[in-house]
Amino acid sequence: MDSSLHEVWQAAAGSPFIPTVGKDSQFLIAFVLLVLGFSLGGAFALNRSVVTLPVLAVPASLALAAVASSTRPLYQLLKAINFTNKVHVDITENGLRFAADHARVMQGVAHWSKGLFTTYTANLPTAHASTEDDEDDEPTPPTFQVSLPALLETLQIFGAADAAARQAKAEVDPYRSNLRNYRADAFSNQTLGMSGTCSLSYAQEGEPFSILLDESGVSTTCNLTTYVPEIPDDIPFDIEDLSFKIITSARWLLDALTELAPTSPEKLTIAASKREPYLRLTSSGGPLGSSSVDFANGRDLLETFSVKERWVQTFKFDIIKSASEAMRIASKVSLRGDGQGVLSMQFMVEVEGSGPSFLDFRFVPYAVCEDEGEDDDEEMEDGGQEDS
Repeated sequence: MDSSLHEVWQAAAGSPFIPTVGKDSQFLIAFVLLVLGFSLGGAFALNRSVVTLPVLAVPASLALAAVASSTRPLYQLLKAINFTNKVHVDITENGLRFAADHARVMQGVAHWSKGLFTTYTANLPTAHASTEDDEDDEPTPPTFQVSLPALLETLQIFGAADAAARQAKAEVDPYRSNLRNYRADAFSNQTLGMSGTCSLSYAQEGEPFSILLDESGVSTTCNLTTYVPEIPDDIPFDIEDLSFKIITSARWLLDALTELAPTSPEKLTIAASKREPYLRLTSSGGPLGSSSVDFANGRDLLETFSVKERWVQTFKFDIIKSASEAMRIASKVSLRGDGQGVLSMQFMVEVEGSGPSFLDFRFVPYAVCEDEGEDDDEEMEDGGQEDS
């Protein structure tokens, strides 16, 4: 025993233990790890929840990792395009794009900009250049489809009580649904410090779209099934061939539709002209006759008014009415019509603390009121020539 123990000591002297981290570097590495631990712990503390773990700890493994302090603006923007069962989702460096299509006669797009999130990380794959002429790789944004009703239901899980109160107010005053007018009362979740957080994540193609909600220590995880995108191409709109462009208050456009709705119309004719009436909305095809609303050309009513040539197109009243929620929550609307008759409505929604967000709608006409157009042209010739 003694001789063998002596041999072990002699052998150990010939092969001393060398640590992976040298003695001179141990303090520096320990200090760096300690600072990193405090930094991550502080980040978690500021966000008041461990739901930020996917964003702070493993963002490199996810195609999308984002955290929002409130689901209210996200819900309101999506609700404006709630006229289809599935919505097409595009993940970009600037935010998320949700597109809805209805029978190829109407398309609506809601944008969740980066400003709506306290943390936003998008790891987009790159498509390698196929030829030597292509020097730079272009990012290929992940795309998929999800159930829009399921997504809306998920976003309002914790805000059901506040949503019911806002809906009651909206029924009394339809303009209360504007995001700027949603002031929290003394018993709302926001005032009581119960606004919570919402964490969004998407790993890769075929994986679910995960939403993690945390409010007052109660966490809920929802994994929404993703589908292969099947949305058709965007409705073509020729920006180089604009017949008119008008910017006005979205509330006034909603007022006009409200005035026309009681006749139960089937058609809505929109006419823009250089001369009075500058902008006219006419309803027809209903059992109670027809009616019209005229917009005067003034800075108080029409902020921007530019008409290249007279433009008259007819649309289904119901598809224009589908954008009424966007009219309620938006502050301004830009109306544009191109030479092929497509109508574009772009709504600007002001969200406190995050800047404006946008909703885009495009409508395809199904009838052109040629007779009305000829009658109006005759009236213009009788009244004088149009201003150039």
